[in-house]
Amino acid sequence: MNPDRVRSGPKPATKTRRLRVRKSGYVVGLPLIYVVLCAFVYQLALPGRKVSFPRDHFSHPEFKTEWWYYTGQLETEEGSFYGYQVTFFRYGLRDRQQDDAAEPPLFTDLYLAHFALSDQRAKSFVFSERANRGYGGKAGAATDRYLVWNEDWRVESKGESHVIAVRDRDRALTLELIPLKPPVLHGVEGLSQKAEGKGKASYYYSLTRLKTSGELIIAGKAMKVRGLSWMDHEFGSNQLAEDQAGWDWFSLQLDDQSEVMLYQLRRKDGSVDPYSSGTVVSRNGSAKQIKRNEFRVEVLARWKSPKSGGDYPMKWRITIPAEDLTLEIVPAFPGQELDTRKSTQVTYWEGAVEIRGTRGKIPVHGRGYAEMTGYAGKLRI
Repeated sequence: MNPDRVRSGPKPATKTRRLRVRKSGYVVGLPLIYVVLCAFVYQLALPGRKVSFPRDHFSHPEFKTEWWYYTGQLETEEGSFYGYQVTFFRYGLRDRQQDDAAEPPLFTDLYLAHFALSDQRAKSFVFSERANRGYGGKAGAATDRYLVWNEDWRVESKGESHVIAVRDRDRALTLELIPLKPPVLHGVEGLSQKAEGKGKASYYYSLTRLKTSGELIIAGKAMKVRGLSWMDHEFGSNQLAEDQAGWDWFSLQLDDQSEVMLYQLRRKDGSVDPYSSGTVVSRNGSAKQIKRNEFRVEVLARWKSPKSGGDYPMKWRITIPAEDLTLEIVPAFPGQELDTRKSTQVTYWEGAVEIRGTRGKIPVHGRGYAEMTGYAGKLRI
């Protein structure tokens, strides 16, 4: 779900600011455009826009923030399981650039990316991040086809399939993902309201069941992998409210061929925001929105990060009475925390989870992903 995760990008100022990025092929001390009052205004996510495909897989530079988000669990031929996350972000700067400059700006967007792997047998977690300007072809997102890249990391469509290719040091992942169900529109016809007020929303859809195959390379060892993935795509300009401190998000794939997406938006006073929501997807691909009062999330255990000090929920019971569905969600292991201060500037937990529960009296199992933000320090909005 990741509402406006990259809002923590450059803030308005009257002086040149610099984005500090590590020395690993990225830009270091990247100067941002001198900020002045600008006539350009990004569009808001509002009712009435029709989400269509394949067009809405492409980039939407008329909106300020956008991300393409893939998570999944993969099995090797030897029976080992890996969770993966590959995410591409676009953060618009046009509203902070000089509108009457003699020459057009060299770039109008920042592009950020995350790549994470969870080895469930070894209980080890590694991640990497990138940050680049949309300048000179080093990073970008196409508006006429589905292609997003950050240096040699990329995702693109080839026919009906999505193809992911990422490499960092001794790790590489190449995947082909084939949708088994049509896109699911969240909220009301794809408009996902996140808070009270005009434009406090995003356009949000998911591909909830992607048949996945490819190759994972770790330290020179190539392994064939297969499994299931989940894809989220969101774009908007002004999503969260000032009193919202973070969110808990779940993407759950069950063995009865159904899926569940839920997010709880947490307020700074500890309460759950009424705009929290979810979607239940049936075996045949039909989707139904569920509102805040139609599901319950109970925290059953917690974990404190030894790195950030963040105190995270680490086991949950989710109940959806209308579906006669009760699920217990357990992380593959606790230590799946990302510290992305060199890109999106957020420390958050994102990890592979296992699912067991019942639909009525029938047992169900599954795998999925969970994301938690705002537990390790203040979430900048």
